[in-house]
Amino acid sequence: MTDSEARLAAMERRLRDLEDQVAIYQLMSAYGPLVDSGDAEATSQLWVEDGVYDWGGGPRPADGSPVAKQGNAGAAYSRAEIADMVAGPHHREIIEGGAGHVIGMPHVVLNGDRATASGYSRLYRWDGQAFIVWRVAANLWEFVRTPQGWRVASRTNRPLNGADEPRRLLRSGIPF
Repeated sequence: MTDSEARLAAMERRLRDLEDQVAIYQLMSAYGPLVDSGDAEATSQLWVEDGVYDWGGGPRPADGSPVAKQGNAGAAYSRAEIADMVAGPHHREIIEGGAGHVIGMPHVVLNGDRATASGYSRLYRWDGQAFIVWRVAANLWEFVRTPQGWRVASRTNRPLNGADEPRRLLRSGIPF
């Protein structure tokens, strides 16, 4: 391989990495508008079919028993369950009262056809006179490249309430 060929190959790798990073940013930034518009099907399509969204419910119990899927702590273990959460009464109450789910700029780490992102999310709610910050959370996202492009394999979200778990979650996605 000539020096020019090596430089071109290195530039192509860097460009592919940048394109992947932008695609992941686009995927993450779509979450807020989709979930706040109440579009359960489009929101669920951000995930792979067996994708997980854990906002406090933890891993699926080994015995298969149900985990709360609504409220301030729950989990969804498939695209269909994610759609059910978005269409469910707890989420509908939030968005129909006025809300904005905002994803902060994440730290993304690419690893071939997989990637992770660590960062923050905020949920603003309308109290009748002003928006209040209702939830600030640590997030760890895991992504996989599919034939349809990048999709969420899992998202773990924990409120930054002073507990150790959310701080560990933030740190786990940053390899420095």
